[in-house]
Amino acid sequence: MSSANEQRLVKESGVAARVAAIVEPVIVDLGYRLVRVRVTGTNGCTVQIMAERPDGTMSVSDCEAVSHAVSPALDVDDPIDRAYHLEISSPGIDRPLVRPQDFTRWAGYEAKVEMAVPIEGRKRYRGMIEGAEGTIALIRLPDAPEGTDPLARLPIGDIGEARLVLTDDLIRESLRRGTAPTADDADETEEFEAAGNDGSEADDATEMPDHPDNDNASKSTKE
Repeated sequence: MSSANEQRLVKESGVAARVAAIVEPVIVDLGYRLVRVRVTGTNGCTVQIMAERPDGTMSVSDCEAVSHAVSPALDVDDPIDRAYHLEISSPGIDRPLVRPQDFTRWAGYEAKVEMAVPIEGRKRYRGMIEGAEGTIALIRLPDAPEGTDPLARLPIGDIGEARLVLTDDLIRESLRRGTAPTADDADETEEFEAAGNDGSEADDATEMPDHPDNDNASKSTKE
C-alpha cells in the first residue's frame, strides 16, 4: 500500500466513528486523506473533520471543497440526531498522529501519546518521535527509569490519541514544509466563515485540547 493510501490506525468510536465511515470514502475520492473526526458539544453540537492532502498540506479552498462534498453524504445518512455545525479543518501544527507515516514524517519532534490500551499499566507517554517500525510507533522517553530501555514501542492501533507538541522548532519546520497556515489563509478563513451559516455539535470528549487558531477551517450549519 502506498503512503498516500495508508490506512489510519488511530480511529474514532461512537457517533464520530459513524461520521468517519460516511465521509472518509468521499474525502479519499477527492484526493485527500481523513485525519480525524470529532463530535463535541461546542456551540450546541459541532462535527469537526480534519483532512489533508497526502503531502500534509491543506488550504482554505481545500477545506471548502471537502465541505461541499461531504455535506450531501451526511444529509443522506444523517448520523447526528440534532442540528450541528460542520467544521472542516487542516490538522494544524500540533497535529494528530494517526498513521505510521505520521510518526515517520515527524521523526525528531516531540509528541504526547495517550494509549487506549495501557502498556504495563501506563497510558501516557511524552517524548521524541524516532519513527515507526511497521505499525509500532517509536518514542524516546526522557523520563525512562535508569536501567530501562528509553525507547517506548507503542502499537499505533492501541493509541487513543497522539499529537505533536507545539514548539518553536515544530512551528519553523511546519512553515518550511508548507503545512502551517499562513496569514493569508487566516484572512480567507474569516471571510468564508462570515459568508456561511453558524452551527453546532455533540459529544466525543477530548483529553488533549485542540488548537483551532493553528488550523485552516471551513464552517457551516446543518439543520
